[in-house]
Amino acid sequence: MAENRILNIEYRISKFGGRGGSRTARIVRRGFTLVETVVASAILCGTVLVVGAISARSVSGTRLNRQYEVAALLADRQLRLIDYVGIDKFIETGQMEGVFEQFEPGYYWNVTTQYQDIDSLYLVAIKISWMDGNHPYSITVDTMLDGVSVYATGSTGSTGSTGSTGSTGTE
Repeated sequence: MAENRILNIEYRISKFGGRGGSRTARIVRRGFTLVETVVASAILCGTVLVVGAISARSVSGTRLNRQYEVAALLADRQLRLIDYVGIDKFIETGQMEGVFEQFEPGYYWNVTTQYQDIDSLYLVAIKISWMDGNHPYSITVDTMLDGVSVYATGSTGSTGSTGSTGSTGTE
């Protein structure tokens, strides 16, 4: 009975000429063969794997982009703190590196300064670094600050910086 579902055999009686007839059998197939089904399954599996790999890479790239975004915000935060306190007082305190403990995956900051011999002008470079798995990442922001503190002058309109050029890079 199961074979009848797969193959539908039709018998046709056709009359040719004057002598009786001849019986011809025509086989009509319905459905797919095993080879066609296996090939279609392989193509579907390959497509699903490719889409899954693209999605995983996209999620990884989005996470890394978010980490760079947080690092840039932390560099800006540290620069505003240095500008508020004043570069001279910041250098006097001696704390030129530290850790942002409230942010994951553990961001470290390091500040280097270089006096420019022009009206208390300093070149300030802030490097924010972090580890994601076994890969180290970092950004570096460079700017120029003068030796006047926003807090010391009591002015809210002036930031105390003479100019800002930012450059970011990875290691």
